[in-house]
Amino acid sequence: MTRDTDLDPHGAQLPPGAEKYLSMVLLVDDQVLICEAVRRALSTESDLDFHYCTDPLEALRIAEEVKPTVILQDLVMPGMDGLDLVRRYRDTPATHAVPVIVLSAKDEPAVKSAAFQAGANDYLVKLPDRIELIARIRYHTRAYLDHVQRDAAYAALRESQRQLMQANLELERLTRIDGLTGLGNRRYFDEYMLAEWRRALRTRAPIALLMIDVDNFKRYNDSHGHLAGDDVLRKVADAIQEGVGRSGDLAARFGGEEFVVVLLNTELAGAQAVADQIMGRIHALDIPAEGGHVTISIGAAAMVPADGVSPEDLIKAADLALFRAKSNGRDRVEVELIA
Repeated sequence: MTRDTDLDPHGAQLPPGAEKYLSMVLLVDDQVLICEAVRRALSTESDLDFHYCTDPLEALRIAEEVKPTVILQDLVMPGMDGLDLVRRYRDTPATHAVPVIVLSAKDEPAVKSAAFQAGANDYLVKLPDRIELIARIRYHTRAYLDHVQRDAAYAALRESQRQLMQANLELERLTRIDGLTGLGNRRYFDEYMLAEWRRALRTRAPIALLMIDVDNFKRYNDSHGHLAGDDVLRKVADAIQEGVGRSGDLAARFGGEEFVVVLLNTELAGAQAVADQIMGRIHALDIPAEGGHVTISIGAAAMVPADGVSPEDLIKAADLALFRAKSNGRDRVEVELIA
């Protein structure tokens, strides 16, 4: 029996040794949710290294840094027409021959024709079937690298890919992930919040925010030591992540013993429900502390982004609700109503 991963997009069996090709995939799409969905779809494939760019104006620069073997390209993005960006790839020496797979919500012959005329190599309606997407990425990677292999620079490209993979893995760990808890760090939260705020501003969708603080954490650290305190933060982080549930939402460490959760397409009532669920998981941990067990306080706020307001306004509202939760006795959820 032939495995699914041994088929090209047209159903033909791959040639022996096809798995030796390393696919460096760059996705250009302004929706972080789509980027995350594609990342998860490719995450189990060891020969696919995935990168994404949410700003089309930065796509060419990032492509020159990443040196992709395949570019996945959205057509509808703010600030630049997707077809114009495809044409720029073709006019730029570093990306002139890189295969471009257009991902579009439209399955119309005229749109497909325009994409191919602009220089696209392939066209898929998003989000495509995972097996088909992987097969097409591998197919175009093989074609591209076979082309490059005829040039003496091929050996240098493979070495730069290896070094880039190692550098990107380390960079991802340092710039996006909190080393203690494994959640997103403050920098990742800021980037994610800004990108989703801009998207919600266009779609008029609500965004909710939870600000979470571990109660009396300094006292716990002083009594039990910093190692025990770090263990508490890890357990709290795991409980928050499990309580969030949806893949498009983000849990991050805001700083110290404070955490933040971004909930997309969520009104205030939905945010309170998630906060209550997280609170229940913390209670279930039953971590001993002076006078009882470790607790948290949560402040929740939600708004529909609009001109004249910013992500900082939502953060301040959630922080104000958190302040009330701590002032009113801790171990509770408070919400901030925004006019």
